Amino acid sequence: MDSLHEKFIQRLNHTSMTFIRSAMEEIHWEARLIGIKGARGIGKTTLLLQYIKLHHSKSLAETLYVSLDSIWFNTHSLVELASKFELAGGKYLFLDEVHKYPGWAQELKNIYDDYPTLKIVFTGSSLLEILNSRADLSRRAIVYRMQGFSFREYLSMETGIVFDKLSLENILANHLGLATTIIEKIKPFQHFGNYLKYGYYPFYKEQLALYDMRLGEVINMVLEIELPLLRGVELAYINKLKQLLVVIAKSSPFVPNISKLSEKIIINRATLLAYIHYLDEVDLTRNLYKDAHGTSALQKPSKVFLENTNIIYTLAQENTNTGNLRETFFANQLSFKHRITYTGQGDFLVDDKYTFEIGGKDKSGKQLKGVHDSFIVADNILSGHGNKIPLWLFGFLY
Repeated sequence: MDSLHEKFIQRLNHTSMTFIRSAMEEIHWEARLIGIKGARGIGKTTLLLQYIKLHHSKSLAETLYVSLDSIWFNTHSLVELASKFELAGGKYLFLDEVHKYPGWAQELKNIYDDYPTLKIVFTGSSLLEILNSRADLSRRAIVYRMQGFSFREYLSMETGIVFDKLSLENILANHLGLATTIIEKIKPFQHFGNYLKYGYYPFYKEQLALYDMRLGEVINMVLEIELPLLRGVELAYINKLKQLLVVIAKSSPFVPNISKLSEKIIINRATLLAYIHYLDEVDLTRNLYKDAHGTSALQKPSKVFLENTNIIYTLAQENTNTGNLRETFFANQLSFKHRITYTGQGDFLVDDKYTFEIGGKDKSGKQLKGVHDSFIVADNILSGHGNKIPLWLFGFLY
């Protein structure tokens, strides 16, 4: 176990504190068992190490961070680690990538029950199952979901200016004043295009020239490792799923024809629908349904977007569709805190109340005529008026 602690200290020493995600403030760290799930590459590991630096730098002897894909676990168990750690006076155990450890849920339950003085924080894939696991961790763990940088966080990273988060209701009621206040500090369009291309994943700061390559590797690892491991997706269909993602990236947006797709990919309808559902679960796509309540793996989505605009640029490169980029950005920023569904009049229905039509600066409200609580979300405008709101402002929701 000494080797694990040495690696932990090495990683801690190399952890930058230059920028700290606002998610840090939203997690109730005093809980005994905390789960953080999210897509690969969005900064879960960094968040853990930053928290340790901020709050446990004076008690490192009682603290341990370990990734469960470590070769140490080839010959040792998680329960064994917890037992030895607690016996040595350990109090704070941080477990990264638990989905890579077989039987993690049952062992975590046992550790929680057998070592009541231990506080445990664990991270895992977006596919991490808490409610459905045999161990029933749902009664024990508080689980949070992380996603990539919002436009607000990206601006703070780039400019050093800390902007407040805005509620959806505040934006809808006071968007002119809010936009004016922000514009006094920065020029949104100096940064917005860059954010759409490479600002969503924190690793863009490391080697920007290699960003597309790294994001491509993230996509491949999710498709080739996580989906087969956690959802049983057959390896023979992985390349077909990659082709499907490229089609979605180039669409305006993608309206799936399941019959034609199943013939093209040579896969039965039920399996194809299940795989499309898994792509949404693993945060590669965002599937839009007419009713967000009780959606299942066998329900056909009305529209399919990629999870964020960076993936569009990586997969479609220069063949991006402007309308698809706008709607993907809006869906990504809204869906983190709100429920979005398909609507026949407009582009999105949010929280079963607000209707939004997305377009360019000259977008009119003709399609929303007679619809209550409806708004035009326009790209390429600094500020709006009435029910016309600039698209970039919705990047301040988290």
